[in-house]
Amino acid sequence: MSIDSAIVLAAGEGTRLRPLTRNRPKPMLPAATKPILEHVFNQLIDAGISELVVVVGYRRERVQSYFGSTYRNVPISYVVQEKQLGTGHALLAAESEVTGACLAINGDQIVDSRIIGDVVRAHDSSAAATVAYLHRSNVESYGGVLVEDGLVTDIVENPRDGRNYRLNAGVYVLEPVAFDGVRSARSRNGEHLLVDGLSTLVDTGEIVRGVASEGLWTDATYPWDLLDVSAELFETGFVNGDPEIGDREATIHDDAVIRGPVVIDRDCAIGPGAVVGPYVCLGENATIGANAVVERSVVDADTTIGANATVIECVTGTGVEIGPGSTIPGGPGDVRVGDTVYEDEALGALLADRVIDRGGIDYVPGALVGPETDIETGTTVRGTLAGGTEVRS
Repeated sequence: MSIDSAIVLAAGEGTRLRPLTRNRPKPMLPAATKPILEHVFNQLIDAGISELVVVVGYRRERVQSYFGSTYRNVPISYVVQEKQLGTGHALLAAESEVTGACLAINGDQIVDSRIIGDVVRAHDSSAAATVAYLHRSNVESYGGVLVEDGLVTDIVENPRDGRNYRLNAGVYVLEPVAFDGVRSARSRNGEHLLVDGLSTLVDTGEIVRGVASEGLWTDATYPWDLLDVSAELFETGFVNGDPEIGDREATIHDDAVIRGPVVIDRDCAIGPGAVVGPYVCLGENATIGANAVVERSVVDADTTIGANATVIECVTGTGVEIGPGSTIPGGPGDVRVGDTVYEDEALGALLADRVIDRGGIDYVPGALVGPETDIETGTTVRGTLAGGTEVRS
């Protein structure tokens, strides 16, 4: 079966990724050096999709200004979800933009074209919908499906009842009747969920197929997950980590050491004696000073790491300045997200957009620093610092 159109759900913030999402939505956070959503678009187009309908909402201008009206010669139309009332609500906002069967996919998780191709090939018009799933042991933080003889018998969000669920990959082919199922599903906690609509279809006797796939699927739920996502992209070959690949448009001193896998975006500058890698992603126009050490880190665009700094297991936003001699020693550390403390996570520190570190600063593993924070020389940073503050030693 041929599917030409895809509805891409990219309206949410990603609240558990704060403070990185204070200024941009989760789909625009970096996976390696490209936004998550750009990876999604690439895989859709590689799978044969020729029309993209993107549902935007939170900080939608960040998506629209980055991609514009076309991507790789494929037209993009945007639908605005004014209030983020769930994936089902977002899907229905885009209903009028598609005709016949279409693909629906989450814009904040990376799936490769194999998963997309598998679900398209498995679908036929006798089914109201077809769902891609993966054989994963831990599905509690995501969505689960139960499948018997190729048919979905139950589909739930965050399953915790001990049944033998498969991981819902968040990739669906939907017939027009599937929109009616989403529309008729009950909302919960003020949200209308796509999976509840599919569950309604199952309960009313409609055919919902399930297809297994072995393609790449990866997601970032919390800030430190961006380190794992990039590592998985390297290890699976989804992103080429050969140091020679990214160096062609960067300025790298002859005395610098680059240890793969790394990805180095254009206009980066790496000074003498600096050691970069392994498992490092340097965004566009990043600067690494002389004798600095950067390992297992995601360094976003326009970030500067000063001379003699040590940066390990760090995630930065854009426009961050890490001063000379500062030390981010790597995890494990305890990280507070909202009211919950996550123990022994592999995070040295997270520095959100436009943090200024004046140099000579020590970070306690697990530190979270909000955007536009100014930290004076000689400070020790621990715990969570709210954005827009000035920190004195």
